[in-house]
Amino acid sequence: MSDLDRRLHAYRADLADRRLKGRVEAERFVEGTPAQCRIPLASLRKAPRFDAPQLTEVLMGERLHVFADEEGWSFVQLARDNYVGYVASEALGAPVVAATHRVVVPSTFIYPAPSIKTQPAEWLPMLAEVTVAAEEGKFAKTADGRFIWLAHLAPVAKVAGDYVAIAESFLEVSYYWGGKTQRGLDCSGLVQVALQAAGIAAPRDSDMQEQQLGRNLMVNDLDGLARGDLVFWDGHVGIMTGPATLLHANGHHMQVVKEPLREAETRIKATGSEITHIKRL
Repeated sequence: MSDLDRRLHAYRADLADRRLKGRVEAERFVEGTPAQCRIPLASLRKAPRFDAPQLTEVLMGERLHVFADEEGWSFVQLARDNYVGYVASEALGAPVVAATHRVVVPSTFIYPAPSIKTQPAEWLPMLAEVTVAAEEGKFAKTADGRFIWLAHLAPVAKVAGDYVAIAESFLEVSYYWGGKTQRGLDCSGLVQVALQAAGIAAPRDSDMQEQQLGRNLMVNDLDGLARGDLVFWDGHVGIMTGPATLLHANGHHMQVVKEPLREAETRIKATGSEITHIKRL
């Protein structure tokens, strides 16, 4: 088989994305079927099992291509960042409906009626996308007849001006492997969500972000850093909120924290890992 990154290319021994024909070996090549996440949040897993490691999360309205449906699991590739994995088939729906708005606060709720007292209400994460059919007072009415607080939405074409402020809105959120919502997130999930909210395309994992984002700064110079600079270790990334303070989701604190960069550097260095790159967007 090819050594193409399996995180970003949909192929297995028995089947592969038709676009990879000639690049990988597979028993058959298939055309991906467009679909969309129809629930607030779904796990994308490494294998078709609920106990398999979570790779990332799929948000309401997120588009993807389905290459196989097997025993309640779909082998998919996400459209937003090209990540490949398995998601429970019941979380997906077709046909794909064009979204008009997305959630621009860390989280909100979708109600069965235009009142904050109505139940049951479903939780929606930042960057979840919906189709708004009308406005009723302070609420947006979605195409499926439910309601979201209008001020918590923005047109999908509108982006935030400060990705660091977006990242800071997740301060003290719990660390969660593969997560990218206020329910919990990991280091690269925090960076990806913040950048995507600001209209900046970003890959999912920290090694991809290290390779693809920004331009290199001198690693041996921790002075003169700026708000928004990205600091990388092997398997870890954080965002500078100023010249000396790092914001990052990490397993040491088990949450998103701000701390002096030099303190973080010293602690992480004691585990055998040193800063590998500092990038400026």
